[in-house]
Amino acid sequence: MRDFLGIDTSNYTTSCAIFRADTGELFQQKKLLPVKKGELGIRQSDAVFHHTKQLPELMESLKKQTGVMSLCAITASNAPRTLAGSYMPCFTVGETCARTLGAVTNCETYFTSHQIGHVLAALYSADMLKLIHSDKPFLAFHVSGGTTDLLLCTPDAEMVLDVKEIASSLDLKAGQAVDRVGLMLGLSFPCGKELEKLADNADKHYKCKAVLKDMNCCLSGLENRCKKLLDDGETKENIAAYCIDFICETVRSMTEKALERYPDSYVIYAGGVMSNIIIRNRLSKSFRAGFAEPELSCDNAAGVAIYGAIRKGLV
Repeated sequence: MRDFLGIDTSNYTTSCAIFRADTGELFQQKKLLPVKKGELGIRQSDAVFHHTKQLPELMESLKKQTGVMSLCAITASNAPRTLAGSYMPCFTVGETCARTLGAVTNCETYFTSHQIGHVLAALYSADMLKLIHSDKPFLAFHVSGGTTDLLLCTPDAEMVLDVKEIASSLDLKAGQAVDRVGLMLGLSFPCGKELEKLADNADKHYKCKAVLKDMNCCLSGLENRCKKLLDDGETKENIAAYCIDFICETVRSMTEKALERYPDSYVIYAGGVMSNIIIRNRLSKSFRAGFAEPELSCDNAAGVAIYGAIRKGLV
């Protein structure tokens, strides 16, 4: 067996995973960081504390899940995005753990971004990892609490992917909008799953029009519109549907604009917001695209583990 360990300590989730290169199997353990009721997030100092506490427990559970490991490499995400200066303290927990394990096991240690981990997890889930060996770039959306990014991904022999941001949200991020609207409706953070359940029972859908500037989007008006609907007595179910419909229309419009500039490109959708089945079903009817299954769309260490196998030439 040739096993690759991935560690991801993001802003809201502690994750670790084993990718078994010989069989293509994936094993993972993850746990959300505790966020106080009614709050929209967590302080970085608290995130670091909870990662430090949760990661050993998850690693022990992962060992029970996989049995005997034959580690070939260890990879950790050490930055949110693939940009100069991209940094969050929470990622130092995973980086420190990887460096320590690498030193005592004599395993090769690699580092990548949380964002590339999302893209690789989505490619694995969609059975499209072959794109990393292509000479043609592809488009990837990373839509989460901290990003609403449209990326041009070019295969790179040394670093796996060269990722260039070609569009983003100019204000509120999609995941922020989901959580703000969710809390407005009395849901628990993170609000995505509960908001989707509410929207499934909607009996009215409002017309939505994306607000774009070139390929970039603006989402701040979504929160204001939902607040007005609530003040006017609209049901929580219909407000939830409006929120999801607006985000879906925004991503769809951004995709159309991107395909005008990069025709015939394959599109992959990643990030926690893209685990929404309503959005996934609508977009899949419009584009030649791939989606991560929900467990590999939300924060995870799967793509980070796969990164190590790619660097070793085993994918």
